[in-house]
Amino acid sequence: MNRPIPARLTAFRANGADRYGVVVDAGIIDLTPEFGSRFSGLKEVIEAGAIDELLKAAEGRTPSYREEDVSFLIPIANPEKLICVGVNFPSRNEEYKDGQAAPGKPSLFIRFPRSFVGHRHNLVRPPESDQLDYEGEVTIVIGKSGRRIPQERAYEHIAALTLCNEGTIRDWVRHAKFNVTQGKNFDATGAIGPWLVPFTSADQLDDIELTTRVNGELRQQDRTSRMMFDFRYIVSYVSTFTTLVPGDVIVCGTPTGAGARFEPPIWLKPGDVVEVEAEGIGKLVNGVEDER
Repeated sequence: MNRPIPARLTAFRANGADRYGVVVDAGIIDLTPEFGSRFSGLKEVIEAGAIDELLKAAEGRTPSYREEDVSFLIPIANPEKLICVGVNFPSRNEEYKDGQAAPGKPSLFIRFPRSFVGHRHNLVRPPESDQLDYEGEVTIVIGKSGRRIPQERAYEHIAALTLCNEGTIRDWVRHAKFNVTQGKNFDATGAIGPWLVPFTSADQLDDIELTTRVNGELRQQDRTSRMMFDFRYIVSYVSTFTTLVPGDVIVCGTPTGAGARFEPPIWLKPGDVVEVEAEGIGKLVNGVEDER
């Protein structure tokens, strides 16, 4: 995990207001005063193709806040679509022990933005179930609209990268025969962040390490080069049936090692700390609490 992380964009709350800016080693440069009248959030920055403009505006400036003095928000507050890919690593498919070969097409489902919190916020375990689980995933944000995008052009449509803990209420994904929507959408059970890393080249995605740790213990570890459906394919496949637009978020699958696959299962509980990390993107950290 020693790849350098370039300047990145983040959304946060400070002094009672929602803001956005550029994260550098020394802290966060607040660009809301300069750009807030043009862009209400990072989605609008992406829609306008203005990522480079914000990065340039931050050059040489002194940070406005320390990271520990702000409350991180999910980077894209209101995406038109938030699509998740399930069972996208070979060993993850084998975990199901159902005798079925690797799928020929990706499994997809939808999540709502309200089901996520930002970096350093607690995941919330609901009273309906104690089966809160973790899933560390690399996540892409679309920057250019497209329909039926060919795989060889797919990377032209990605604006940025981030991380997701695609937290799941396991018993609630089995409430019906053909869907997982319920167990994937309890409020504040997952997290996205901590920031957006601008996407500039294939080596940021094609073969990077992805890990998840719970209370410092390594639970998930794999490389994106082993994904059954790579990022190019995902963008191409999803855009076959729906037009992808700037700000759309696609969560691209988790390695083996989620809590449900232990014997007995190891569910998240209040006080636990989950860290999702990927080379060149960063580390997403969240605690756990019970719903109040």
